[in-house]
Amino acid sequence: MTLVQLIVLAIIQGITEFLPISSSAHLILAPIVVDGWADQGPLIDIAAHVGSLFAVLIYFRTESAMLVRGGVDTLRLRESADRRLFLFIAAATIPLLLAAGVIVATGIIDVLRSPATIGAASIVFGLLLWHGDRQPTETSGLERITLRETLLIGIAQAFALIPGASRSGVTITAARYLGWTREEAARFSMLLAIPAIGALGLFAGIEIFRNGAGATMQAAGIVAALSFVTAYAAIAVLMTLTRKISFTPFVIYRVVMGAALLAFAAGFFN
Repeated sequence: MTLVQLIVLAIIQGITEFLPISSSAHLILAPIVVDGWADQGPLIDIAAHVGSLFAVLIYFRTESAMLVRGGVDTLRLRESADRRLFLFIAAATIPLLLAAGVIVATGIIDVLRSPATIGAASIVFGLLLWHGDRQPTETSGLERITLRETLLIGIAQAFALIPGASRSGVTITAARYLGWTREEAARFSMLLAIPAIGALGLFAGIEIFRNGAGATMQAAGIVAALSFVTAYAAIAVLMTLTRKISFTPFVIYRVVMGAALLAFAAGFFN
């Protein structure tokens, strides 16, 4: 794996992990689009996600500290606002873990990684994002959310296992349908990324244990560092944009990309 490929993959992961355009789709497509690039393997995937994870932990350091305190309060059986947020994030993560277990057990992941599936998912979930973003805003503030709302967003997050759906995209879409502001929808989506990325890293770690790393620790370090920088920048940009514009530009990008992938899958570019 060349240095150029490592840099490109790290930038792709960092930029797309938190924008509603599907990081997994872009990482899968990179070796397909660029002739001669091999699949990056699970170690590089882990490194890219670790960089993204540290970016969200540091950018949302106040909320991250709340989750840590909430975890401690949960162990101590002590009621607090931090404990409430921690339990809500944990509850919203359960559907994703269950769905991931089903996918691993059934072995359908290879089917989901096809360009046709990615293209269709990009368009369908992109249009749902557009429609959800047009709904009226009714609530604002993480302190006002309910368990029912977090579970619904968690169920939506399970669809992110379909490459092209976008984890941030489906969670933001669900939150917007529930009447959340764009900023709070994006913020909660970022917080949900903490356990979600950790879970994905665990599954990739299992793959390393079973099949080998397929890359060096030096290469993984480069990817993690670059992914952190680009992810931090992407989070800052997204949170700024949520206060100024709608998600329509991301929808347009997804539809165009999806259409191109469907055309590619149909052989129009051969």
